[in-house]
Amino acid sequence: MRFMSMVKAKESKLSPPPKALMDAIDQLLQDIAKEGCVMVQAGGLFPTQAGARVCLADGKVTVTDGPFTEAKEVVGGFAVFDVPSKAQMIKLTERFMALHKTHMPGWEGECEIRQMAAPGEAEPCGQPQKAHAAV
Repeated sequence: MRFMSMVKAKESKLSPPPKALMDAIDQLLQDIAKEGCVMVQAGGLFPTQAGARVCLADGKVTVTDGPFTEAKEVVGGFAVFDVPSKAQMIKLTERFMALHKTHMPGWEGECEIRQMAAPGEAEPCGQPQKAHAAV
């Protein structure tokens, strides 16, 4: 099963992670590999001031350049994992967040995890996912 993990925090509180945290995460990735969990891809995201939003509403497409002042929390990074179960993904995420508690005292945020469906794969509700053409 593949899951995407999205780390969210207040943008004003986002900062590059300290080396100690990155080293601890590297060790965590080695440990979870022994449990059959593999990180497929990961990355940090630049601040919203470097981004844009493209929206469709009332039949119109609009583009808004960042920063997005109305956002209370933003996604600061992501990772995709291949794990045997949702329960293991939750345990992995708890361990990941505990590393932040240890190596970034005072940091607050959340990690949203979402199962990913491959084309044609049944969604969690049991219905096959329909392919959509890119616009």
